[in-house]
Order: sequence, then C-alpha cells, then structure tokens
Amino acid sequence: MFNYNRLIRSNGPDSVKVKGLPDFRFETVPDGTPPPSNPDATQDVPLVCDSLRKNCLAPFKELLDVRLNNNASPPDLPHVSCIIDDGVMNFAIRAAEALGVPGVALFTSSAFSFIGYLHYPELIKRGIFPFKT
Repeated sequence: MFNYNRLIRSNGPDSVKVKGLPDFRFETVPDGTPPPSNPDATQDVPLVCDSLRKNCLAPFKELLDVRLNNNASPPDLPHVSCIIDDGVMNFAIRAAEALGVPGVALFTSSAFSFIGYLHYPELIKRGIFPFKT
C-alpha cells in the first residue's frame, strides 16, 4: 500500500489507470513491512524483498481466491485468467499453481541481474555474498 499511495501522490489518481482498459485494476497485498516515517522515503529494499518472500503468498492467494470465485467481489470485475509476475516475486507463481491459474514469471531486470539471481546460491556457498564489512 505504501508504494501504491506514493504513486498516486506523485502522479495523481489517473496514474493507476490503463487507458483503453477500463476493467484493468491495481490490487495491493501487504508486504509485511512498517511504512517509513517519511512518506516520500525509499523503503529498505533488502527488507522489502525478504518480507515479500516471507509474507505475501497467503494474502495474494486470498486476493486471487476472491477474484476467481467472485466472492465479495463487485460483479463488474472480470475473473482472473492468468498471473503475470516479476520473476523476483515467486510467491505469485506458487499462488497461481495452487489455485490452478496459468502463470508466467517475467524478469524485468537486466540480463546481468538475472545472472546474479541465478548464481546467488553459489555466491553464498563460496562466501562471496553477503559482503564482509
């Protein structure tokens, strides 16, 4: 919600609409981190990434379940037909699999970043990461 609200404050309420797609909507799930005291501050990225991994599967599955089964959902909202997620947020694909919805993960970062993700376990195993201070 913090980043969603920040987006709206920065660009106005139309910033979360997609022109030509009136049934497209943003939904939010809690990431499990406390909001920074400064509403314009950048969040602690490693903390957010760790929290996303640990805390988002259950609320995301709940959100999908509501949309899939139209429980307590406005009747004009379409059903979820697929999940497209950022490759870093693998909880979304696990939720899609659990609920029987097609899902695809896209790595929106550079190829070099992807190589870092791919080799992260090896970097830890060799003691290269986390960096020593």
